Amino acid sequence: MKIAILGAGAWGTALAIALAPRHHVWLWARDAAQITLMSTRRENSRYLADCPFPEALQVTSDFNTAVASTELLILATPLAGLRPLLEQLRQATSAPRRFLWLCKGLEAMTGKLPHQVVTDVLNHVADATDTTSTSSWGALTGPSFAFEVARGLPTALTLAATDMTFATDIAHALHGGNLRIYANDDLIGAEVGGAVKNVMAIAAGVNDGLGLGQNARAALLTRGLVEMTRFGTALGARRETFTGLTGLGDLILTCTGNLSRNRRVGLLLAEGQNLAAIQNTLGHVAEGVFTAREVARRAAAIGIDMPITTAVAGLLDGRMSPGETVQQLMSRDARTE
Repeated sequence: MKIAILGAGAWGTALAIALAPRHHVWLWARDAAQITLMSTRRENSRYLADCPFPEALQVTSDFNTAVASTELLILATPLAGLRPLLEQLRQATSAPRRFLWLCKGLEAMTGKLPHQVVTDVLNHVADATDTTSTSSWGALTGPSFAFEVARGLPTALTLAATDMTFATDIAHALHGGNLRIYANDDLIGAEVGGAVKNVMAIAAGVNDGLGLGQNARAALLTRGLVEMTRFGTALGARRETFTGLTGLGDLILTCTGNLSRNRRVGLLLAEGQNLAAIQNTLGHVAEGVFTAREVARRAAAIGIDMPITTAVAGLLDGRMSPGETVQQLMSRDARTE
C-alpha cells in the first residue's frame, strides 16, 4: 500500500519507520531544510535522533508528490495543525479520501474533537454516533511513545472509525511486525480517551514532582478514569471503550512513563517553573496544556463534574499553585464511589 504520512514530528516519523518495511511510505514535512537534512542523515535528528530510516522510506517537502496516487493518508500534525492541513487537502485534487489522524485533544477555542474538525472542513457527516453513515477516515490512537515505536518495540494501537469495514480493512493492512492494530467503531470514545489522559498526565506529574507518593498516584489514575468515562459517555461514547487501549491503556502509559511530555509538564510545574518556559524547553507539543482548558470548559457547559481536570486547568492558567491544587482536591466533601 502507498501511504503518505503528513507531518515529520516524532510520532509521524516513528510510524513511517515502522511501516516502511512493509509499505511504500512517503514522509512529508513543510520545511524543505528539514527534509534535506533527513534525506542526508537518514534520520530525524530534530525529533527522533538515533532512529535510522529504513532504506525504503522516502521523504519530501513537495505536497503533491507525497499525496499523488496515495492509497492512505496519515495526518501526523498536532491538533492545532489539523484544520490547516485539512484545508490544504481539500484544495488538492489528487489527494485520496481515505485518511487517519494521529492527534489527540480538543481544539483550542472551539472545544471540538478531531473528527468534528474534519467535519467542519470536509463537510463529512457530523455525528460520529450515526452508524448508518459511512466515512473513509478515522483515528489511529492508543498507548504509544514514538521512540519505542521507532525502535521496533511491541506496541498495540486502536484504529477507530464510524465505518467498521473501513476500520477493519485498514487495521489489517497496517497490522504487522511489532505493531498490533485493533479495529473499533467508537470514534468518540477513542478520541475522548486520548484527550483526557493527557490532562491526567499533567496531574500525575505534579503528584510525582511534589513527592505525594504512589497511593496518591493510584487514586489519581483511578479517579481520572472516572472523569474520562463520565465525560465520554456524556458525549456519546461507549463506557467499555475506556477500559481498553485508548482509555485505561493510554492513561497508564502517559501518567507513569518517563517519555511522557505531559507528565513532564506536571513535574516541572511542581518544581515551580513557569509554564511558558516549560513549553519552550520541551521541543515538542504537550497537548494536555491546551486540552485541559477545553475539556474543563466543555464539561462545565454540559454539567459534567471533572474536579481533577478543573484543578489542572486552574493550575495551567496560573490561578492556583501546585500545592493549592492538591489542597483543593483533598478538601472536597466525602462521596460514595
